[in-house]
Amino acid sequence: METRTALVTGAAQGLGQQFAVALAGRGYRVAGLDLQPQPETAGKILDYVELVVPDVTDEQQLRQALEQVIDRFGTLHVLVNNAETVPEADFEDITPEEWRHVMRFNLEAPYLLTRAVLPYLKAAGWGRIVNIASSAVLSAPPTMVPYVTSKAALIGFTRVLASALGPYGITVNAIAPRTPHAAPAVQEPADLVSTLMYVVDEGSGTVTGQTLNVAGGPVPG
Repeated sequence: METRTALVTGAAQGLGQQFAVALAGRGYRVAGLDLQPQPETAGKILDYVELVVPDVTDEQQLRQALEQVIDRFGTLHVLVNNAETVPEADFEDITPEEWRHVMRFNLEAPYLLTRAVLPYLKAAGWGRIVNIASSAVLSAPPTMVPYVTSKAALIGFTRVLASALGPYGITVNAIAPRTPHAAPAVQEPADLVSTLMYVVDEGSGTVTGQTLNVAGGPVPG
């Protein structure tokens, strides 16, 4: 089997960094995309492409970043749309500009990047797209209206895209972690890493269009 290549967004720190390191540990060649440099992540991965994209909703910047991945690795198989913004405010205090920012970052950016990588996944004849959603879609915290709305839309995007891409050998799934401040469960990054490894596995080709709720326990809904 050829060596697989993965692209992870939000790879500079936190969960994105954990995902990138875990994929590299499984033999993937990894590219990380973030708004900022990723020296810590790069220091943990032998063969790593660092992509710094100041505006993840700028199609030209995304295309240029993707060209770096293809120039280095020649192909692409896995996309992990992990980057997000998580603002909190009362609904009445959210300005239209703030609303649009959340929608562009949490929903439009995954759309644009998915659209950009699809030709390479189709050419490879095998692919995995993983969107990081949130269990907040079910728990509905009242101070996270734009965030929850964007993540609910991302789940819908996941389901319909899975139907569209199934004939090409490409699966599309979402992972829904617990929001960072949620209680009472404490969520370990390893829980989410193991779920990611499951949905990108060669043997998980019939798992698609799913949202895996990895919230450390039941959530309202």
